[in-house]
Amino acid sequence: MLTLFIALGTGVLYIVAYHTYGRWLARVIFQLDPDAITPAVEQNDGVDYVPTRKSIVFGHHFTSIAGTGPIVGPAIAVIWGWLPALLWVVIGSIVMGAVHDFGALVISMRHKGKTVGDVIGDLVNPRARVLFLLVMFFALLLVIALFGLVIAKLFARYPSSVFPVWFEIPLAVAVGWIVTKRTGWNLTAVSLGALAIMYATVWMGAQWGQAGGALNVDFGDHAVVIWTVILLVYAFIASTLPVQVLLQPRDFINSHQLLVAMGLVVMALLWTHPDFVAPALRVSEMSLDKAAPLFFPFIFITISCGAISGFHCLVSSGTTSKQIRRETDAQFVGYGSMLTEGMLATLVILACTAGVGLGAAYGGEPWAVRYETWEGANSLGSKIGAFVDGSAYMITDTFSWIGVDIALATTIMGVFVVSFAATTLDTATRLQRYVITELAHVVKIKPLTNRYIATGVAVLTAGVLALWDGKGKGVMILWPLFGTVNQLLASLGLLTATIWLYRRARPVWYTIVPMAFMVVVASYAMIWLILNRFIPKGEYHLLIIGGLIFALEIWMLVESALVWLELRGRPAEARLEATGGDD
Repeated sequence: MLTLFIALGTGVLYIVAYHTYGRWLARVIFQLDPDAITPAVEQNDGVDYVPTRKSIVFGHHFTSIAGTGPIVGPAIAVIWGWLPALLWVVIGSIVMGAVHDFGALVISMRHKGKTVGDVIGDLVNPRARVLFLLVMFFALLLVIALFGLVIAKLFARYPSSVFPVWFEIPLAVAVGWIVTKRTGWNLTAVSLGALAIMYATVWMGAQWGQAGGALNVDFGDHAVVIWTVILLVYAFIASTLPVQVLLQPRDFINSHQLLVAMGLVVMALLWTHPDFVAPALRVSEMSLDKAAPLFFPFIFITISCGAISGFHCLVSSGTTSKQIRRETDAQFVGYGSMLTEGMLATLVILACTAGVGLGAAYGGEPWAVRYETWEGANSLGSKIGAFVDGSAYMITDTFSWIGVDIALATTIMGVFVVSFAATTLDTATRLQRYVITELAHVVKIKPLTNRYIATGVAVLTAGVLALWDGKGKGVMILWPLFGTVNQLLASLGLLTATIWLYRRARPVWYTIVPMAFMVVVASYAMIWLILNRFIPKGEYHLLIIGGLIFALEIWMLVESALVWLELRGRPAEARLEATGGDD
């Protein structure tokens, strides 16, 4: 019963946090104005700046920030026990992650929809802008290459998901056309209809999977390479189309898919209420000798999405801020999405530490085998598998009476994971286009300001990183840096919010405390990796790249500290001078 109480209690806590702390931040700290003209309205260009209904923007934002992040991180971190993972997800998402995402969204809206990297140039100086954009470029390069690999691996692991995931593209285009061209249609009816069609394709995928159907494409030994190329081509097309054609409706459908999947897992917990098969805390077993340190800092690095993630500030300021039609929608979209992601991460923890215990009836591996070694626990495919399998076991036990078997339950969860990874891929590609365009303005390379050329560079650089080894796994050479770089980016996102508030003479404790924590955590993690892994193992490529990014962050912190000292004691009007802000 403990697992059920945790799921329900966490959900109630998030609702309370949204209506108390989130509302207070919206009214007092960020001072949202329902009458303000947002960038989506003022700069509406029908491609990137498109004023959109709150529910649709929520769907885009949530599915973009989620991806597989809140699944992989918690699913790995439970090797240390379910309790520390749960505490970090719940506390981190409320007081750090949601503040970070919400703040980046508001600040971008107040600066004409600019990315946080561009805004920091207004708040600090042009050097800080270039430094931040370089960190963003590297982080997004990793995300695009990595998610191409993740989806390719998921297609190979769950072939029954191939048809439903690709059929979602024409379905999303149809929904986008109906919503934008047929304004008299009821949005709820359209949503339910699209959801019904999508789950029909899931059922078909599960049936064909069992029968070895031809639509479940098998590329054999070259599957990862071929899928990666196909996915990058898709990312180019999706990221250059107007957002309302594919990006928004696909994310909208996926957001409903999320609610269904989370609802199924919660109902399954209610019915099965499985006991934990993992320890609450696990720190001294021999199998963890090769694991990173526990509480400080690596559990805060391993779990990023679900608690706080630097990638989120790129989404908030890169695409979402260009779609908000009323400023007051930002609390629901920015703060609410992060809490929803925290709830998803909580369910992942329960599925991986309790749900997998139901697997004996289906020939599944017990928890102790899945998490016997750090190398096994850190495997991308196996940990996504722990969540999918654990959820599928609970769903099958609960709904077998209506014909849901393990194949269908596995396909439902597999499509859910792949769909979210795909939305992150095309959003990250669009964001990288913005970063390349902004850098092109700095170095005055005009061709790179063209959206097709900039997107092509984004896709090609990610493709080179992913495919340089000939197996589509080239990005894994930089995988050890991913978590630390992401959390360094989170600290910079909070730094931007802190300086923005300070220039307006508003309280900064709500951003500066999380910022300081993330600076310490991410910096310590990078130093630990350099001293205990990169140098001793001769991984000089990681040493150079990691050291460069760490140096860029320190440089930005110094630049920001100098501005802080310069502005100290000045009235708000003087602090705001020449920031390009709203006040």
